[in-house]
Amino acid sequence: MHFQTELELLVRSSCSLIYVFTYEEDRLEHIVRGLAAEDISQAVYSWDFVQGFQIDKNIYKETQRNPVQALDFIESFNVSSDAIFILKDFQPFFTDISVVRKIRNLSSKLDLANHIVIVSGTDTDIPNQLKYCMQVLELPLPTRYEIYLELLRLIRVLDKQASVKVINELANVCRGLSLSQVRKIFSKALIITSKINDLFVQKVVVEKQKQIGQTSLLEVTSSEVSINDIGGINNLQKWLEKRSGSFSDLRINYGLPYPKGLLLLGVQGTGKSISAKAIANFWNLALLRLDIGRLFAGLVGQSEANTRYIIQVVEASSPCVLWIDEIDKAFNTSLTYGDSGTNNRVLATFLTWLAEKKSPVFVVATANNISALPSEITRKGRFDEIFFLDLPSTIERKKIFQVHLKKVRPSTWHRYNLDYLAKYSKLFSGAEIQQAVIEAMYTAFDQRRDFTSLDLLNAIDTIIPLAFTDSKSVKQLQELASLGKFRSASSC
Repeated sequence: MHFQTELELLVRSSCSLIYVFTYEEDRLEHIVRGLAAEDISQAVYSWDFVQGFQIDKNIYKETQRNPVQALDFIESFNVSSDAIFILKDFQPFFTDISVVRKIRNLSSKLDLANHIVIVSGTDTDIPNQLKYCMQVLELPLPTRYEIYLELLRLIRVLDKQASVKVINELANVCRGLSLSQVRKIFSKALIITSKINDLFVQKVVVEKQKQIGQTSLLEVTSSEVSINDIGGINNLQKWLEKRSGSFSDLRINYGLPYPKGLLLLGVQGTGKSISAKAIANFWNLALLRLDIGRLFAGLVGQSEANTRYIIQVVEASSPCVLWIDEIDKAFNTSLTYGDSGTNNRVLATFLTWLAEKKSPVFVVATANNISALPSEITRKGRFDEIFFLDLPSTIERKKIFQVHLKKVRPSTWHRYNLDYLAKYSKLFSGAEIQQAVIEAMYTAFDQRRDFTSLDLLNAIDTIIPLAFTDSKSVKQLQELASLGKFRSASSC
């Protein structure tokens, strides 16, 4: 149910105590005042720790810096007057037993009058004593429509001009941000470029990347990697092409659900991470990268709160691709001892969301060590498919050499002996081939000449591939893939 509809239902049913989890207390107050405006007999009064209650320009100093006095003020308020009280950022005081006891005493008295207390906070956990007398809601991040209306308001207030196309692009770009963040980014971009045009949109994209990185443990990543630039994933490419219309309106009319995501397994350097970037570019979706290790915090309950907030930001940013790199490092079954169950709770929250999500968020998780992952992640139904990226074959290595040489020598790449280079680089991954090209270029650059096939061969000789140094792990993965445990990303 939509937050505003749910809140209105609770207010109209005279639910006396409501707790709202939100970082946007001003937006919450705006919503509450909008609901109260529909009933002229219902007034709204707000409190914060510094200013206390201010009613009709009268400052009630005894309620400043005193949460118990604020509750006393509510208790002594005129019973015959309908009122909604908003206690901003009140949740930290739940650790005070006198505050908790006062709220419980107040609960029974509020039921006798048409008084409603809405408490806002930035933590979803509330004391057990209050869970039975307080309704808990979570204010989601603004929808695209809310952002669109806010952009129209800002453009009108600032007396600016913008086309409908640009406003729609801005609304899409600003998904996943709070309204206060939208206003800050809008103002900053307006200082850089005074006109609201395509350049303005680009500036907003850059500022959004900074904001998301600062506040949500996510990184908005730009992706210019083409799916055709990656060798050895033709089966994966066909799978993606078949689902290229998965986020269109035609899918809805046909009755298809949104695709959930992919788990990419393989040897390090075989192109798992670059494939995640290519998928976002191929489907023309925003790419959000999650460093899953940053979810885990030292404070009790903070890791779970981080996970829930990440999910909220990602869903508000949809349609998008969520890239979780090296998921096996965070949910390693052999390293979960001594964490008081935090790892398991975070994993349970993530898997529940992955299984039940209805939003157009496509999850791409990468892993190097399948044996380290809990079975709950790899079972059917969590991801749409599990693809294995093996070491490239001779044909695929030739294509990888071609891709990298085209980037650095677009007009002379065909002069290199690709066939021999592909055969000579047996057991090399794509990343190791790229490093060989770079090494050959450094050698030739030092001698002030262009690099040759011989330089590439010498560079290959200096690199010991991971398939040789860690052959046991590589063979284990290849054996599991040969048994049909995962689907091969390549048909070669």
